[in-house]
Amino acid sequence: MEAATDLARSQFAFTIGLHIILAAFSIGLANYLMVVEALWLATGRQVYIDVYNYWLKPFALTFAVGAVSGIVMEYQFGTNWSRFAARTGSVIGPMMMYEIVVSFFLESGFVGVMLFGMKKVGPKLHFAATTLVAIGSILSAFWILSANSWMQTPAGYTLAADGRFMPVDWWAIVFNPSFPFRLIHMTIAAFLATAFFVGGVGAWHLLKDHRSHGARTMLSMALWMALFAGPLQLYVGDKHGENTLEHQPQKLAAIEGDWETRPPGSGEPLKLFAIPDMEARRNHYEVSIPRVASLYLRHNLTGTIRGLKDFPPDDIPPVPIVFFAFRVMVGLGLLMIGAGIAGLVVRWRGRLNSARWLHRAMVAMTPTGFIAMLAGWTVTEVGRQPWTVYGVMRTAQSSSPQIEWSAVAWSFGITAVIYFAMFAAGLYFLVRLLRRPPQEGEKGPNPSLADRFRPRGKSAEAGGDSQ
Repeated sequence: MEAATDLARSQFAFTIGLHIILAAFSIGLANYLMVVEALWLATGRQVYIDVYNYWLKPFALTFAVGAVSGIVMEYQFGTNWSRFAARTGSVIGPMMMYEIVVSFFLESGFVGVMLFGMKKVGPKLHFAATTLVAIGSILSAFWILSANSWMQTPAGYTLAADGRFMPVDWWAIVFNPSFPFRLIHMTIAAFLATAFFVGGVGAWHLLKDHRSHGARTMLSMALWMALFAGPLQLYVGDKHGENTLEHQPQKLAAIEGDWETRPPGSGEPLKLFAIPDMEARRNHYEVSIPRVASLYLRHNLTGTIRGLKDFPPDDIPPVPIVFFAFRVMVGLGLLMIGAGIAGLVVRWRGRLNSARWLHRAMVAMTPTGFIAMLAGWTVTEVGRQPWTVYGVMRTAQSSSPQIEWSAVAWSFGITAVIYFAMFAAGLYFLVRLLRRPPQEGEKGPNPSLADRFRPRGKSAEAGGDSQ
């Protein structure tokens, strides 16, 4: 039974890990397309509609594959996690339904207008459709993250005699204590991941042809996003950490690799490296800087937190996974902030489009946003263990009754084959779409929108590098 539960956890981690990349990319691209089309309407510059057309087909591909992967993932609630579904269905079920009705239908309904509707509805209504798709993507994140956050910091419920979670305050359920921080943190992460992917593609094309007007704009916009959203993400992450310290102290102790509770006033060290040992309940090969962790944990040099030994051993998450995943996330986040600062310096010197070292760095950093996001989700989900509903319902109590290892293994194997085939096909077509640079008069799913529609009273020059 325990082996089957662990395998079911691995299957869900596998499916959600691949799905979240597509979901975040859809959120980021939808909002990127909205901004680019707005710039085209405001300025009339050809380069913006060219970039819009260039990324419109990759967005449609990502949206389609992401929708399929999300549907497959949700079937596991009924197959592998039926006791969780039965006990939490009165809370989780409505939020999942709102995500489908309010957001997914909104996105699906207007994606067609984005792809094929310009000739029929005109540029303004077309921009309205793009905006509604972008709003729908944010609403989708809203409801999914609200449900996930409720599992992390449950509120607004009462337990029935049979153990079911019954809602008593929907405002408290939806806006549970950790939800605002998770929503903002995840949305910025989606924007940053998309920005570095778009910027990496633009930089790759600039290395081949520094005159590519669309590639210049893509790189420039990506570096502006890194410059402003990177530090903002650092601030939001700090506030999210404060919330975690209050509501999930075991998780924060695992993040910091702290086993002992230090005397008051001694401060918390920043552990640059360590190998946590769950059996010995200590760290090996620890390299740390005294008191520095207190600066972001308590905003002073003397504050301390509870160590892992203060909690029951059965309530402690897998410390090594949480410890290292957090450092991957933070390390890549700092690299992205550094890229934004480097872009500002190069831009100020007038060398944004000729600094080949920066272009090579951006190509290398193309996947960093998604890797950081997966590391962050690993911290969030593994750090919640051994609970599905934190502090109330354990993972061992959530799996389907009499679940068999062989059945889960067959399900996992078939799912893995389908997902790898689907993602391989999607990646193949994505690379085919992106291996050529955007052209002046770029063709979208329809003939070039700019050929037939131009914002009135605006110049339509093709050039410009958006420095």
